[in-house]
Amino acid sequence: MAYASLVLVRVSHPITALQTVYSLWSRDVEDKILPTVRELEIGLVAYSLLGRGFLTGQIQSPDDFEEDDFRRTSPRFQGENFRKNLELVERVKEIAAEKGVMPGQFALAWLLHQGEDIVSIPGTKRGKYLEENAAAVDVTLTEEDLRCIDEGAPKGVAAGERYNEAFMRTVNR
Repeated sequence: MAYASLVLVRVSHPITALQTVYSLWSRDVEDKILPTVRELEIGLVAYSLLGRGFLTGQIQSPDDFEEDDFRRTSPRFQGENFRKNLELVERVKEIAAEKGVMPGQFALAWLLHQGEDIVSIPGTKRGKYLEENAAAVDVTLTEEDLRCIDEGAPKGVAAGERYNEAFMRTVNR
């Protein structure tokens, strides 16, 4: 019987990027994570930029989800939380309409204005949405626009946890 040797080599590399949820709907990263990665010169890769599609304004009811859609188990998409979160989406829609853009484009443009050290990865399933998302780079936001969204959709405004209790135990460990 032949035996093989296994040599473990420990290599140390600096962290260059952190991937996490960041959007108008999930701004808790602004408390400790964003200042820390900036201090350490680590890039932030943001995902779920459109709040699992909610910030597009197209989701109006939990019935809009397929039966096997994980959002049906997310507290943000259930009961009173859903109704309260629709109020946030309505504010985003109003501000976006004033700018002449779609709500999702406005939400993406907001994220793009949070710093050049943030890279966004908007998920999309259709070419049409890819084009809409890409157009967000052409949306110019003024200081007034940013102030307006901070007042209309302040940090912590989303009702309910991002995920169900079991999954939340695995987040930010």
